[in-house]
Amino acid sequence: LAHPDRDIRLFWIDWFKRYVDISVELGSPSMGSHFGIFTANDNNDPVRRAERRAQNIEGWHDIGHYAKGKGLAFLSWEPMSISREQGENLEECRKLQEDVNISSSIPFKICLDVDHGDITSSNPDDTNPYVWLKKFAKDSPLIHLKQSSHDKGGHWPFTAEHNKNGRIEPEKVVDLLQKEGVKDVELILELSFREREPSDSTVIKVLKESVQYWRSSVED
Repeated sequence: LAHPDRDIRLFWIDWFKRYVDISVELGSPSMGSHFGIFTANDNNDPVRRAERRAQNIEGWHDIGHYAKGKGLAFLSWEPMSISREQGENLEECRKLQEDVNISSSIPFKICLDVDHGDITSSNPDDTNPYVWLKKFAKDSPLIHLKQSSHDKGGHWPFTAEHNKNGRIEPEKVVDLLQKEGVKDVELILELSFREREPSDSTVIKVLKESVQYWRSSVED
């Protein structure tokens, strides 16, 4: 008889392999996603969580082997902000990054989001975007950018309204990356807009303002 856990894992592994194929067709050197999301029951059971985590790594190794055969240079995963979605704090992120690269046929790198991190952590570094950048700059060829407030709320654009109280300053980000010896990195705006007015009608204007805000700093 078919085993439901095995069947669903194979379904998702094949699904990600199709993304590898699409990435190759588009000429991309990599493909990535979040690492995997646990159910609440699995996440709250330490034994079950460890089992699921090991299955995650095994599945990504399978995808990585396929990706290497297709010519991709690396795969990436995105640390999230809660335990159920993995990589939620500095310690867990580093451990998962190390573990997934053990015996992997292709390098796994990080897509770092400056607005992520567990706000319930007792360690203030876990929600400090510049600590994350410093610790993972060399692991992260991809960086998601959005303006971040102290409560980590929203995927705010880089407009004067949000920059006033925002924590993300282009000059500090670029300076830190340069000090860490990072010479090749993609800075990617990941902004969110509500499907309501007046937000919808201002999207193009806000995107242009955000791009100019970063461009003026990066080009200088």
